[in-house]
Amino acid sequence: MDTDSTMNLLYLVLLLAAVGGWIFTSGRRQLGKLAQQMAAWALIFVGVIAAIGLWDDIRGTVMPSQAVLQGGEISVPRAPDGHYYLDAVVNGTPLRFMVDTGATDIVLTQEDAGAVGIDPRSLVYSARAMSANGEVGIAPVVLDRVAIGPVETEGVRAMVNGGDMRQSLLGMRYLQQFSKIEIGDGALILTP
Repeated sequence: MDTDSTMNLLYLVLLLAAVGGWIFTSGRRQLGKLAQQMAAWALIFVGVIAAIGLWDDIRGTVMPSQAVLQGGEISVPRAPDGHYYLDAVVNGTPLRFMVDTGATDIVLTQEDAGAVGIDPRSLVYSARAMSANGEVGIAPVVLDRVAIGPVETEGVRAMVNGGDMRQSLLGMRYLQQFSKIEIGDGALILTP
């Protein structure tokens, strides 16, 4: 152990002794109750330490995330709202998409378009599309590179939505490059 670690340990031991001594002297008339409270706090402390140590396992169970399986399959867990959200890297920038089998193309929000290097103010929203909120203007663009797990595609056709949209969409044209798309056991599986 180096000097800094030794000093930190000594400081913690002295702090524990001071706090423990104060608790003991202030509660010496009710030692039974004091012992109960100390045991409760010790169990809380051990529980917190265990939760911190197991956090990756707990998070993986409570909030499963996208994973690349053997053979390059991509597993996307169903979100609590019932949708599938897929993480991709577009033009070198990580983006989160909602998988939308009702959309034809990749549809970017204006914010996401700006994040990947496309100026949404300079686009011409000449095409029209029907959305859940009615008709909106869309601008066609070409994305240099889209990568989902081990699958990378160059020159990907996409659209930028001219209206308000909360989440970028990953449509069927992009999903068709996978040989198989399965939904089961709470996950969307994409097979290259």
